[in-house]
Amino acid sequence: MKKFACIIAGLLLLCGAACSPAGDGPGQSGTEEPTEVEISLWTYPVGGWDKSSTIAPFLTAFRQIHPEIRVTVKCVDYSTGDGEIESAIEEGTAPDLVLEGPERLVATWGARGLMADLNDLWKEDAASSIRRNVAEACHDGKGDYFIYPLCMTTHCMAINRDLFEEAGALKYLDETTHTWTTENFVKAVGAIRSYYEEQGLDKDVAVVYCGGQGGDQGTRALVTNLCGGSFTDPQHTVYTVDSPENIAALRLLKETEGIRFDPTFVGSDEIIAFCDKEMAMAFCWNVAAEVTQTVTNPNIDFDILPMAFPTGEGEPSLQGGIWGFGIFDNGDDDRIAAAKEFIRFINGDSYSAAVTLSSYLPVRTMERDPYENDELMTEYASFSRYLGDYYQITPHWAEARSAWWKLLQRVGAGDDIAGAIKGFPRLSEE
Repeated sequence: MKKFACIIAGLLLLCGAACSPAGDGPGQSGTEEPTEVEISLWTYPVGGWDKSSTIAPFLTAFRQIHPEIRVTVKCVDYSTGDGEIESAIEEGTAPDLVLEGPERLVATWGARGLMADLNDLWKEDAASSIRRNVAEACHDGKGDYFIYPLCMTTHCMAINRDLFEEAGALKYLDETTHTWTTENFVKAVGAIRSYYEEQGLDKDVAVVYCGGQGGDQGTRALVTNLCGGSFTDPQHTVYTVDSPENIAALRLLKETEGIRFDPTFVGSDEIIAFCDKEMAMAFCWNVAAEVTQTVTNPNIDFDILPMAFPTGEGEPSLQGGIWGFGIFDNGDDDRIAAAKEFIRFINGDSYSAAVTLSSYLPVRTMERDPYENDELMTEYASFSRYLGDYYQITPHWAEARSAWWKLLQRVGAGDDIAGAIKGFPRLSEE
């Protein structure tokens, strides 16, 4: 609750600071009456950026500085948002601003020539403090930036620590480093399953959800870490899903009793099942999930322990998440200029409040940590040391995501794994 109090306080300060003088904006010159420019902002559910009510203070503050720009907001979710934006593109009504990640803003819409480049923003002083590994994921490899990042996280998994302790399974993991081996992961699943049987409980220990792409960062990281595989090559030119390592990992998951492949579940379903104690662990997890669930779900009465994905050897390679703003090129220079002013505003004095609203970590090095003295955020920030390659900018990313959950469905249905994965499209070679 202290964290959310800080968010509210930050937003109040934001609104108070908005009365500072502003320079000329789009459609504004000298003392002439400004011509209003209206732009639209569509946000995916990035922490508290999923509700118009929590975004409103930023819009109010921005309006005070730029009375010539009006921003309207629409919040979309991951199950229908892509379809809504694609329909808007076809109808010529694409949003001006979108808050999402490089996999959509760069690898999907940017690659299709739909986005305005943000190269001028990246040449400004504020961009110099953005972490290098984040910056590398924000351009198309040809010199054009299509996203200006706001926040980031390292995706992980989570376990019900209380249950693990009761079942005698804590000995299979390292609570200090939040790591475990593939061998010990299998032993832990077995220990939980035996405990369930002793208690007369008919439950799965974990579920490999594959009802769609929602939360698929968890299943990808699970599979690629178990036996040392990868999803793409380091140069992001080809998908390497059909490697022997990934085949071995999928076979291990399919053969491990207590783990179910479920084509009716996506990541959000798994999170709910985990928080309701129907599952002992969750593969779709990060700091925002814990913040959201512990505040909004009063039924959680157990200790959640975040964990890196199990590895055969060496350190885990975790999937990163980056979120920021991109601008659709709707053919109107004034709207593009207005959208860039909004990005500058968010990344100015509003930056700390914008980051804490996201419940994620800043992408910039900062003199003062916006989560100073926050034990939970400090714990999750430690996972950054395991941050792996941000491969979601590989060409044909949207097709690859679809092929992934369909592959998991085939494996779960009992198809020959080597045969099923051999058909995974090496899309970037086509």
